[in-house]
Amino acid sequence: MRKRAAVKRHRTPDPKYNDVVVSQFINALMLDGKKSTAQRIMYEAMEVAEKKTGQNGLELFRKAMNNSSPVVEVRSRRVGGATYQVPTEVRPERRHALAMRWLITFARARGEKSMAQRLAAELISASNNEGTTIKKRDDTHRMAEANKAFAHFRF
Repeated sequence: MRKRAAVKRHRTPDPKYNDVVVSQFINALMLDGKKSTAQRIMYEAMEVAEKKTGQNGLELFRKAMNNSSPVVEVRSRRVGGATYQVPTEVRPERRHALAMRWLITFARARGEKSMAQRLAAELISASNNEGTTIKKRDDTHRMAEANKAFAHFRF
């Protein structure tokens, strides 16, 4: 490699829960630089989820994140003119990033009235190991399992 590895930046925790992962999620949820709107949506979603389930919102969020995080994924690798889908383990940072992206994407696609309600519903279903986010994770795992034969092309 020619260049130095990128320096990991220090992340500031969010104001309400004092949690770095929640802060990261809010940043991922944010559109057009509207952070206060993203925070309001996130905190509202946590409150709605707390009311619906009776569990602590932060614990529910952590559980949903853990359940929707993929362990293995496939990466394309060219070997002698052929492209193989090679199963590789997912780095912890990418695992979190994928889980967040999937939760937000599938929450936006839901049919509830407000984004806060959609996000709450998606978090609840993900924490119960069901819903579209979990289906996506399972599909990713299934794809890696199906291409296990090409694991020796790992890089």
